[in-house]
Amino acid sequence: MIIRPARDGDGTALAALIATTFAEYPGCLFLDEEFPELKAPASHYAKLGGQLFVAEAGGEVIGSLAAVMTPMDGTGELFKVYASAGHRGSGLAQRLYAEGEALLKARGAREIILWSDTRFTRGHRFYEKLGFVREPVERYLADASASWEFFFRKRLG
Repeated sequence: MIIRPARDGDGTALAALIATTFAEYPGCLFLDEEFPELKAPASHYAKLGGQLFVAEAGGEVIGSLAAVMTPMDGTGELFKVYASAGHRGSGLAQRLYAEGEALLKARGAREIILWSDTRFTRGHRFYEKLGFVREPVERYLADASASWEFFFRKRLG
């Protein structure tokens, strides 16, 4: 397994990874039109001043994580945190997270935030294991899945 910067050509593989993950949760739908950033994912996050990382094994994208500084001073944000079902619990997500945190720290982050679908309970346990705290804030996305998301924050040392 390798972790590398994403390329714009990874969009189709990332869409498949996300769609497969969503399929694990009742009512969680993947529609291409709700993910326009996947047409050119590396360029999308680069334009935001960030980086999208992918994990690859045997030529297949098996994980992803994007890290971007927000307009709030000293705050980084994570997006597209996914690991294929067969690679969860293998250390893959920790390795992806380490890449994202290192990038954000190098850019001056003193805290990292993220939003996560309320249905992704396994992911929530992972974030908490990393030191994230779920804040008493939720948001509704009004997407095809009628998604609600929890807000997580981690203050860096």
